[in-house]
Amino acid sequence: MVGAILTQQTSWGNVEKAIANLKGAGLMGLGQISSCSERKLAGLIRPSGYYRQKAKRLRGICRGIAAAYGTLEGMFRLERGELRRALLGMKGIGNETADSIILYAAEKPIFVIDAYTERVMKRLSGRESAIGYTELQAYFTRNMAEDLDRYKEAHAQFVELGKRYCRPVPLCGGCPLRKWCAYPKAARAARTAHLDDAKG
Repeated sequence: MVGAILTQQTSWGNVEKAIANLKGAGLMGLGQISSCSERKLAGLIRPSGYYRQKAKRLRGICRGIAAAYGTLEGMFRLERGELRRALLGMKGIGNETADSIILYAAEKPIFVIDAYTERVMKRLSGRESAIGYTELQAYFTRNMAEDLDRYKEAHAQFVELGKRYCRPVPLCGGCPLRKWCAYPKAARAARTAHLDDAKG
């Protein structure tokens, strides 16, 4: 859960450093984070970036959970939809963070949509406009059997694909989805049109 909050606007490598600092200081529990000063917390999570803002939010979230549910386990006993609504009601938690917490911390099946997933799906489909979170999540929910491990694996595969191939400047040549993807076809068509214009 801490990782899902700290990974906002930074890389996982930076989050790992911040988590290692928290573990080293014995501050990975709900009570420990709730009672820690914001200044100390900010110093420990500094590698994750936006550390003052994240320290304030992280402590606020932990205090809110402790006050309302007593423990994380108490909160995670909520039905999935109710848990999602509770998380989204906390300052600093949006759709992706809430769903990551539900999938990986609460161990309840929900499909997480992140920037990698959206980028891959946008290029695969040849869509020019952005795809909304709810729309894309509904697509996977309709077309995949609801299964915790399958959802985790699919999310991990999208992250890996986005890191290795479907980068902001894509490396289409080695991509395992190349033959199904609309993006390289559109790029080839654009190059051909450009060459034809140049010849004309």
